[in-house]
Amino acid sequence: MIRKLINKIFFIEILQGMALTLSKLFSHAVTRQYPDERRDAMPGFRGLHALVQNADGTLKCVHCGACQAVCPSKCIRLSITKDAEGKPVKNYELELLRCVFCALCVEACPYGAIVLTEHYEYCDDSREPFRMTKPKLLRNWEAYMAGDKGEEYLKKFWLPKSEDFVEREDQAVFDKSRIEKKKASERSVK
Repeated sequence: MIRKLINKIFFIEILQGMALTLSKLFSHAVTRQYPDERRDAMPGFRGLHALVQNADGTLKCVHCGACQAVCPSKCIRLSITKDAEGKPVKNYELELLRCVFCALCVEACPYGAIVLTEHYEYCDDSREPFRMTKPKLLRNWEAYMAGDKGEEYLKKFWLPKSEDFVEREDQAVFDKSRIEKKKASERSVK
C-alpha cells in the first residue's frame, strides 16, 4: 500500500517512461530514409509482374488460362481477337490495382510464363499505367529480369523442374521394351 502511494505521488512509471524516451531521443535513427537509402528486395519478393521471354525472344505463355482461373481477385483477363488479316491475336491484361500479389498465377502456370519481379517502386496519379497489357509485361521482363537474373529466378523459384521427374529403380514401368531389356540384363547376370 505504501508502494502504491509513493508511485502515485512521484509518478514513478511516468518518470521511467520519460527517461527511456530521453535516452533514445539523441541516438541514431533506425529508420531508413527512403529516397536516399534504398534496400534491395529479398529473393523471391513479390513485385511487379512480367511475362517471360525465351532466349530467342519468343513468349513462353501459350494462353492456357491457368493463371486466369486461379487468380482470387480476378485481375487477369485473357482473350483472343482477330487482326485485320484475320490472324488470331492473343491478348493478356492484368489490372495491377486489383492484384493481391499472392503469386498463385506464378505457381499455376505450367510453363513458367509469368513471374513477379523484385521491382517495387512504381506509382502514378491515374489508373491507366496500372493496367498491364502484354507489351508492358514484356517490357517489365526486359527491364527487370532479362538475362542471367531471369534464368536464376526461374531455377530457384519455379518448380517442379524436369530433373524432379526421374525414374527410381523400384518404380513401376509400363514400357515393354524397358521391361524386356531389364529381364535380358537379369538373365545375363545369372
